[in-house]
Parts: sequence; C-alpha cells; structure tokens
Amino acid sequence: MNKYRTMKKYIMLVIISLSFTVIHSQNSTDAMRLSQTDQNGTARFRAMSGAFGALGGDFSSITVNPAGSAIFMNNQLGFTLSNFNIKNRSNYFGNSTSDKSNAIDINQAGVVFVFIDPNPKNNWKKITFAINYENNKNLKNASFSSGINPNNSIDNYFLSYANANAQQYGIPLGILENNNFEDLNYEDRQAFLGYKGSIINPDQINPSNSKYVSNIPTGGNYSQKNYLESTGYNGKLSFNLATQFKDKLYFGLNVNSHFTDYTQSTSFYETNNNSSNSGVKKLQFNNDLHTFGTGFSFQLGTIVKITKEFRAGLAYESSTWFKLNDELSQNLISTGFNYGNPPDPNLSTTASPGSNIIMVFQPYTLKTPGKWTGSLAYVFGKRGLISVDYALKNYSATKFTPKNEFQTANTEISNSLTTSGELRIGGEYKIKQWSLRAGFRNEQSPYKDGKTIGDLTGYSGGLGYNFGATKLDLAYATAHRSSQQSYFSQGFTDGATIKSRNNNITLTLLFEL
Repeated sequence: MNKYRTMKKYIMLVIISLSFTVIHSQNSTDAMRLSQTDQNGTARFRAMSGAFGALGGDFSSITVNPAGSAIFMNNQLGFTLSNFNIKNRSNYFGNSTSDKSNAIDINQAGVVFVFIDPNPKNNWKKITFAINYENNKNLKNASFSSGINPNNSIDNYFLSYANANAQQYGIPLGILENNNFEDLNYEDRQAFLGYKGSIINPDQINPSNSKYVSNIPTGGNYSQKNYLESTGYNGKLSFNLATQFKDKLYFGLNVNSHFTDYTQSTSFYETNNNSSNSGVKKLQFNNDLHTFGTGFSFQLGTIVKITKEFRAGLAYESSTWFKLNDELSQNLISTGFNYGNPPDPNLSTTASPGSNIIMVFQPYTLKTPGKWTGSLAYVFGKRGLISVDYALKNYSATKFTPKNEFQTANTEISNSLTTSGELRIGGEYKIKQWSLRAGFRNEQSPYKDGKTIGDLTGYSGGLGYNFGATKLDLAYATAHRSSQQSYFSQGFTDGATIKSRNNNITLTLLFEL
C-alpha cells in the first residue's frame, strides 16, 4: 500500500511528545516573561505606585534602591498578602471574547535589623541588614480568543518546518517510524507532527518536488479558537546591607537570588466547512510548556539628603543571569476525509508517533537587561511627602546563550526590542495615626513597534493605620495595557489583540521588634 496515496476516512491522531535534549525555539516573548517585573510589594509601596527610590524605610523600597534599608530607625518584620486579578479582552478578526484569572499570594515577607552606633562622634551612624522576599511577577493568566480567519490556516506552521527541512537536509518524513520521534530535533519534530497528523503530505502531483503540501482544503474562512492558561511566579530573595554616613548619605547593596517556575498550556482549534470530499476538516493542537530555573543579580544604590526636606536617590540593578530548563509536551488531534489522487473512501490510516515522551531541552541561560533608577522626593516634615522615580531599561540587551545556538532568537530580540522608560509618582498625607496614599505609573512599551506589548498606565491608592508597634496598610492598584498575541512563532503568526487590566488588592502587616 502506498502510504502517500492513502488516508483514513476519519483521522484521529494523538501525539504526546516528551524526553529529549535539544534547544527549543525561544523568542522575545519568552525573554520578556523574565525581563519584565510587576509592581508588587508592600501595601504602602503599591499605594504609591512604587515611587520609593529616594525615600526608603519600606521593605519593597529596598528592591528599588538598596540604600533604603538604612532609613529604618528600628528592627521590623513584615508580611504582605495580595489578591491578583487580571481580565483579558481579546479581538480576533473582529470577534470579541474575554477571560479572567484570580490568585491570592503571600507576595512579600521581610525582616530588617538596625544597628545604631551609640558613639555620637562616629560619622557612620548605623548599619542595617535585611532579608526580603518578593514575587517579582505573578504569572497566573488566562485568555481566550476566537474568530473566522479569512485567509490563513495552521497548516502554514507545519509547512514552514517541513519545507525548510526538506530544502536544507532532505529529511524524508515518510520513511520515519514513530520510534524515530525522540531522535529528532525540535524543528524536525514539528514537521513530523504535521505529517503524522495528516496536516501535511509530500506533493503527489509533482513527485520530484521535495516540498510538502497541505491537506487542509483551501478557500479560507477557517474557524479558529485559542485558549491559554498559565501559572507560576518569578521570585526574588534579597540579602541587603546598608549604612548611613552622618545625616546626609545612605549607601546600600543587594545580592539577589532569583527563582522561577512557569507552566503554560495552550490549545488551538481549527475547523473548516470548505466544500471538499478530502482533507482535514478539524484539528486540535495542544502545547504544554514548563520552564523553571534560578538566577543571580546585584544592586547598588545611594540616597542623599540635599536638605532636611529634599532627597535624591540613584540606583543600579544589574542584569539577572538565569539558568533555565524547559520541558515541552505536544498533542495533535485531527479529523478529516480520505485524500489522494483520486480520493479513496474505502482506505483509512491511523498513526501516533511517540508515546509518553517529554521533550527535555538542554539547559540554557538568559541574561536580562540591567536598570538605572533616578529618584527625587520632598518630605513635608511629619505631614506627608511626594516622590518621583524614573527608571530606564534597555530590553534589546537581553541575550540567550549559548549564542551560536540562539543566534536567531538574539537577532530577533535585538531588532524588535528597545529601551523603555518608567515613570512613578507617589504621595502620602498623614492625619494623626492615619496615612492616605496615592500614586501614578506609566511604563513605555519595550517593543520598537509599540504594539506587541503596548504602554502600561496604572493608578493606585491606599491607607494605613499606625497602632504604635504594629502597622496595618491596605492598597488598591489597577493597570492596563494592550498586546498582540501571535499564536505561533513562525509560518502561522496570526493572533489576537488583547487588552489586559490588572487589579490588585494588597494588605501588609508590620511589627516593630
């Protein structure tokens, strides 16, 4: 039987791909997941939109400027509980859908010890040591988009791999058996999935042509749906050392340990009603990605009291060097009618390459961009304050290594990403034991086109009550931005425009020790 000229009346293919050591096709989306951080932290920090670079005296201020711990006057212990809510509105070829996710997390915990020199003649007034944990980015998310694509099918995704391989290596997918699956690299596996899933087939009309053709009927108007659900976090544990010189200068150092654990599941569906008695009529393509690893960074900072009321701060955060691991499983199910030349409705075939296999990729490293933050603050005695931070981060400096294996990804990052500025403004006003707070935040797009991920605008507010040795703070923050989500990295790059709104309620409890 000629396997190139036969096919099932109804095709049902299940492919689960797992145990393998090759480099995955990374891109700027993967890099941004670890390069960007949320505005998390204590409730006071959140209520003032993180404008703490020249203020200090707050656990989360240490994450902006490590000199901030030297502002503390006594030992403190703090815990923060946050509710994260994100709502995504998607638009795909004019059709609007929405989805949302919700999570509760202890996103901050810290302790600071203050050692004051009792000798008034010593210019070095105090030394502080702090340990602080924060969830830099909560990765729980969910989105759903659907619509009628007038032109493009997912077959272009599999064809882009199959035809590139056929031209470069002449790999004959038809002679490979299922047990060869784990011997293939990532690119060849995508082509093999498409072939064994009956999405693509060698050109039968022109047998001498080494290219592959689609088994999905032409004519457009493909009904497509895409589900995305993710969980995980990017955590940072900071070990801080700071000191105060006289009453004007504060210096600090952070050594940071990073850890990340991210799981993303996507399901893409496509159906067509194009008039044909052959070819694939519907399919489902699932991808489950697990990324985990650890990293290291450091921070340096200083705060200067220019006058009793006026302060300035400058801080540098180094790149974070992550060592990461990826595991990927894929599942493809397609249903269709016999194809061939001519179609034979009496013949059918079922294939399932690979069984209980997980792609375990080679460990790799990611260097995220460093960041500079300049800050100004004015303190109105014990009545209140106003503070402004401005930070710069060059996202195009993000790099995967080994460089020779990630040349394409690094080129794409360099060409598509740019330097992003972030403005944070916060204020506080005190009425006896009460503190009223508000803030504004604007972060520029990290992409040159300004559309892949758009600008972020956020507002915040909150209040606090001082019981004496105990403080309780509450904050609400909201932020919105738009993005364009491409479903796949090559071949079929259509995707939805997503408008996201993040709402956050934060509660912090502080104790003086």
